[in-house]
Amino acid sequence: MTAGLWENWLLPGVWITIQLTLYSAIFATVVAFGIGIARTSPRWIVRFLTGFYVEVFRGTSALVLMFWLFFVMPLAFEYQLVPMWAAVLALGLTYGAYGSEIVRGAIAAVAPAQREAAIALSFTPAQRMRRVILPQAIPEMIPPFNNLLIELLKATALVSAVSVADITFAAQLSRLATGDSLEIYAIILVLYFVLAFVLTRLMRLLERRAKAGIGQAPVKSGKGPLITRKLSARQEAEQSSNIITAGGAQ
Repeated sequence: MTAGLWENWLLPGVWITIQLTLYSAIFATVVAFGIGIARTSPRWIVRFLTGFYVEVFRGTSALVLMFWLFFVMPLAFEYQLVPMWAAVLALGLTYGAYGSEIVRGAIAAVAPAQREAAIALSFTPAQRMRRVILPQAIPEMIPPFNNLLIELLKATALVSAVSVADITFAAQLSRLATGDSLEIYAIILVLYFVLAFVLTRLMRLLERRAKAGIGQAPVKSGKGPLITRKLSARQEAEQSSNIITAGGAQ
């Protein structure tokens, strides 16, 4: 592996992969929260349309969607997306559908007493969601979002099929130039692992901060989860009052 391959192909490929992961994650997060919250709507038509979206994009291939956006859309609509944004759109729509189920499940898991207390204080539905439900649901979303983010990182390898110069595309060029498959693909595996490890540590830090924001201390002992459940059951009314009072003071 020469220095020229690192400087001209692999390191730029790492940067492209980081950009793809970041842009796709932001877009997927917006989609996930929008669709996930809409799926809790009391209006059946909203639930039906958002449910249809989730089923469609969970049941189709991100790679095929990427091909459709990049190769078919110019022929059908005479509008050409650049490869990077076709990839971001395909990955964001696909993984946003998966993420919306995480959001919906976390919102549904918030204790009914929290909702009832907010209703008793005459909070509007938007205020209940913003001040009471989401602050408690978001910490529960972060661990599954962490897994989804790692899957998204690995799925960026698909973009090499539409000639986006990510790590995988750079590895293919390097292999053709040197003929050394073993060393190149071993390096690529390590690079993906390092990126995934960094993302995992960042998400765990975010999870600790989110839980600290609602008064949940991190659990360190093996018996911690049982203790946490007992404390939350005993202090649910007090915690509800604190959260709602803090929200009402804003």
